[in-house]
Amino acid sequence: MGYMRRFFLSGLLAATLATAETKMTVEQLRAFIKSSKQQGFPDKKVAEYLKQVKLANKLDDNTIEDMQGDGAGPKTVEALKLMGTATKDLPPPPPPAPKVALKLPPPPDSKEQAAVLKDVTEYALLYAKNLPNFICTQVTRRYVDPSGLEFWRLQDTVLTRLSYFEQKEDYKVVMVNNNAVNNLSYNELGGSTSSGEFGSMLKQIFNPETQARFEWDHWATLRGKRMHVFSYHVSQAHSDWAVVYERSQKIVPAYHGMIYVDKDTLAVMRVTLEAEDIPVSFPVQMANTVLDYDFIDISGKEFILPMKASLRMRSGKMLVKNDTEFRLYKKFGAEATITFAPEPLPETKESAPAPAPPK
Repeated sequence: MGYMRRFFLSGLLAATLATAETKMTVEQLRAFIKSSKQQGFPDKKVAEYLKQVKLANKLDDNTIEDMQGDGAGPKTVEALKLMGTATKDLPPPPPPAPKVALKLPPPPDSKEQAAVLKDVTEYALLYAKNLPNFICTQVTRRYVDPSGLEFWRLQDTVLTRLSYFEQKEDYKVVMVNNNAVNNLSYNELGGSTSSGEFGSMLKQIFNPETQARFEWDHWATLRGKRMHVFSYHVSQAHSDWAVVYERSQKIVPAYHGMIYVDKDTLAVMRVTLEAEDIPVSFPVQMANTVLDYDFIDISGKEFILPMKASLRMRSGKMLVKNDTEFRLYKKFGAEATITFAPEPLPETKESAPAPAPPK
């Protein structure tokens, strides 16, 4: 297998950021308490962090008891009671939105699942060959969180000229934090980076040599479209996905994820990857990514191309997140220029599956 997808991480443990006041709703606070318990954060650490939190609504005793039931420790509960006293004159939080009960369609039978997988495999293996030569703007916002509590601080913003010519990607860093740079290659950038979004990821997963194991998982709705969602798993023996630390330490782990397939077009619209069984001696303990595709116009013709990617890694308590957007696709040529496009991208969160249409 000639291509090796890489995630790079450097200087992670050296990153430090000043703390600042964090605003939360009561709902966000409760989600934070649950997450802290699930991730095993010390009671004392959580309680100290809550001193920086300012609530938008009243925190009542019943809610504090519920959070204690969610796993809040004694020091955390003490901090929550102080927050309750501080917010006693604030309005209560709004009631939760009513849940709509949806009748979901049945899963496809095994014959249809096999037919969809066959078509998607062919699509994935030919995807890169069917792409045009183009350039686009890649905007990557890199965040860190030294506390490990998923409260992010922006570290830098990197603007890259990405060209795709004869099925090969080339990256040229143009600006860092709105400052122009010269002769800085993507590999010399430092920090956490990734590559391979333009076909290599799909090809790696669906290549017969990878021997990925696929199973139909569920129906989903993504940007208003019905999706087949398949889970997959690649064993370490057949993996070609590398995680590299400081450009000197490398592992090739097993990984798993989800493939979102448009029900009508059978095009892949989202891919997720998550590393498995990373050795405890390796500096990076977690690595995963989510890549979203969308229909993009290039010279009057539509192609399905990467729209947005999110990379996450963890080393000890230090968390790193890269949010990348792919903008301003243009036909490859000497006259093509690159600019920054700040307008928001379409929503990429999976929504509740829409009910089946009436027959």
